[in-house]
Amino acid sequence: MYTGDVRCHSSTIQVNTPTDVAFEYLSDGVAQGDWTLGSMNRRKLGDNLYSGNSIFDDAELFVRIDVDADRLMIYYHVGMDIEDLQPRNVVRIVSGKMLGENENSCFVTLLSWRSALADDNRWKQLCVSHETEMFIIKNRLEKLAS
Repeated sequence: MYTGDVRCHSSTIQVNTPTDVAFEYLSDGVAQGDWTLGSMNRRKLGDNLYSGNSIFDDAELFVRIDVDADRLMIYYHVGMDIEDLQPRNVVRIVSGKMLGENENSCFVTLLSWRSALADDNRWKQLCVSHETEMFIIKNRLEKLAS
């Protein structure tokens, strides 16, 4: 039985907020601790470098954020070792107008690539978490926009 892509997961949600509001919020490493289940309670460690703790096992995760404002993309370099962070997660924001929707809305897509170290249970947890996080992001952004 096919259960989806075993190396990359994607999740997209439409948000009733302009792209610039979404981009600013999703680029904020401290604010990310409000919606990312694998790295809550974010702390800023340095330029674009943050740490947070997993809601699941309290493990510390390090994140370096690399933004591409021209393309409305945010790369999240993640890992347990601050010296070996990998760009395994990326967010892309597209305007609602581009897809025939309201110009004051946008679509947020989160792509995540599976590390060879992630067993099937860890991968499933990550995929389900990211899908849940999309609803948290939607609610946070629409509250900000109102």
